[in-house]
Amino acid sequence: MSDVLIPSPTGNTRIFAVVGDPIKQVKAPQLLNKVFTEEGVDAVMIAVHARPEQLATVIRGLQAMENFSGMLITIPYKFATCEFADTLSLAVKVSGSTNALRRNEHGVWEADNFDGTGFVLGLQRKGYELPGKRVLMAGGGGAGSSIAAALLQAGIDRLYLQEPDTVKALELIARLDQHWPGRCEVAQPAHLRSVDLAVNATPLGLSDEDPLPIDLDNLSAGTRVADIIMQPVETRLLREAQAAGHPVHPGSYMLNEQLGCYKTFFGI
Repeated sequence: MSDVLIPSPTGNTRIFAVVGDPIKQVKAPQLLNKVFTEEGVDAVMIAVHARPEQLATVIRGLQAMENFSGMLITIPYKFATCEFADTLSLAVKVSGSTNALRRNEHGVWEADNFDGTGFVLGLQRKGYELPGKRVLMAGGGGAGSSIAAALLQAGIDRLYLQEPDTVKALELIARLDQHWPGRCEVAQPAHLRSVDLAVNATPLGLSDEDPLPIDLDNLSAGTRVADIIMQPVETRLLREAQAAGHPVHPGSYMLNEQLGCYKTFFGI
């Protein structure tokens, strides 16, 4: 631990947290604490496990700490945490979800969402061109909604949303239609054959016992399969997709690109 954390937190140390349920899969504390050390920033990030019935108490408690500078939000709280912000970015308004909150110099809590930005930058850095592509998105939750908006903004031709909660799916499509009319619809089985990219933005894959979130048998040859799960790095979906001959894109690429966004957002 001594090589990635400040030697000893003091009264001047800025405190950050990542909040979720579960929390054992998160990688942000290790990565950001390493950044703090390398860049000489007197700050530390901790992982906070908040049960649903205690979420408001945990968030408001963190915000009440004068030396607390901001937090990252992970599953399943990206929608619920928006209410704890005073101002929302465009990405949050479109997606309805947030994964980062900060206290600005005026004491105002601002919410943003870098899931979509990080995912798109990760694809682009690997040389994948998005304009004109057709995409299957599994999951219309906090991360999926942000990624859907970013993909449409990056110029994809069509987004097919695979979300078992019909109300959630239609609400997300309605929000996306306000900015990109006619380019997003509920996924149908026949759509799988026509997509260039299939993205898992659900929690399925945190355990090897989880069912596959995407029907690999119905994808056309060459369809790229992406997962946003960070741990395990190689999910069952990615292993089976690669075995079937599909190019794969792990969640670590998204997180790596988000680090730069977090540094700017938190003023690190």
